[in-house]
Amino acid sequence: MSLWMAPHTLQLKNMETEKQHDKKVVNEGKLASYRRTQATLGTGIEKTKDWKELKKQRKAWKEMKVIEKLEKAKKLKDEEVKQRQKEEEQARTQAEIGRHFTVSIALPGSILDNAQSPELRTYLAGQIARAAVIFNVDEIVIYDEDAGPESGRARSVEGEFSGVKKHGEASVQLGRILQYLECPQYLRKHFFPQHRDLQYAGLLNPLDCPHHMRANEESDYREGVVVSRPVKPGRGSFVHVGLVKEVQVDRLLQAGLRVTVELDKTQTTETRASRGRVVSPATPRLVRGLYWGYGVRLASGLGTALTESPHAGGYDLVVGTSDQGDPVAAATLPRGFRHMMVVFGGVKGIEAAIEADDKLPVSDPEDLFQLYLNTCAGQGSRTIRTEEAILISMAALQPKVTAAQSMVT
Repeated sequence: MSLWMAPHTLQLKNMETEKQHDKKVVNEGKLASYRRTQATLGTGIEKTKDWKELKKQRKAWKEMKVIEKLEKAKKLKDEEVKQRQKEEEQARTQAEIGRHFTVSIALPGSILDNAQSPELRTYLAGQIARAAVIFNVDEIVIYDEDAGPESGRARSVEGEFSGVKKHGEASVQLGRILQYLECPQYLRKHFFPQHRDLQYAGLLNPLDCPHHMRANEESDYREGVVVSRPVKPGRGSFVHVGLVKEVQVDRLLQAGLRVTVELDKTQTTETRASRGRVVSPATPRLVRGLYWGYGVRLASGLGTALTESPHAGGYDLVVGTSDQGDPVAAATLPRGFRHMMVVFGGVKGIEAAIEADDKLPVSDPEDLFQLYLNTCAGQGSRTIRTEEAILISMAALQPKVTAAQSMVT
């Protein structure tokens, strides 16, 4: 059985179907638009949440920076306080470890006259140098015990030693050898050309003083020689101090001058030129208590040796040594002396040197010295050689020197 519909009825049905389809399409479009709107709104909400979180993070970051800045300022302040305390402590320590007194010895140059050959004369000078550095002697004065009041000889180290019988020249040779041995090895070629007086000096035992340093040794101070090298305007000279690099100091100096340099420890290894500043040769002794060698002075007589002191106030303690003096065991050195001079005689004794010097207003040794001591009582030999007397006397006086200085507050 077949169904039959009228044409107009079928047309109406198709129209309703199309309307439903269109309505469905519209609804689907609205749904898609709604979904897009919801997605957009959701993204905005997330962005809003991210912005608030970012503001909180920035606020926390700023607070953290402020705290770090305050902590850094506090740390710097604490470091400044610690550095100031460290400097004060170093100053106190330096005052405690620094040596503020000097020890000098005076001896006649004629002691070389007893040596029978140039080799023995050189060796005798080496013995005196070794004895001086062992007991931290800061100055060696060589006087002419046969000088008259008008004599001006033995005041320089120029000339040559040509004979043991010629007055004055023994002092010159002794002074030259002592200066040669005191000079650091890397500087000797700059200050001591070939000389007859130094012919056998290379055979002597080295002094090995604290300022005789190797290239790989570290020290706050070094001895050096100013080299002839062009420098920029406003800069200091270059100094050879025994290192691979030359040191540029804080002032412009004449080439060939011997100087004491305090090295700059704050510089790095990448620095092109090492830095330093020129200080007094006494600075290592005053600041660090280091023994920095001895100076050599020639005098025309015993009186000149005592009066021409390099110190402003002269020698405040002068000690004479003789077998006719008082026993050293009972002697007490004055407390806190500044500059001590210990005088030794030659073959004829210290009494002969006093009598030969007309510049001295006294003839009795006890009137010339604050202490007149016999440092080797009960000696088995009739005579004690000067180089032996230096070792014996300085060994006997050393504990007394320490006791006198330890009482200084």
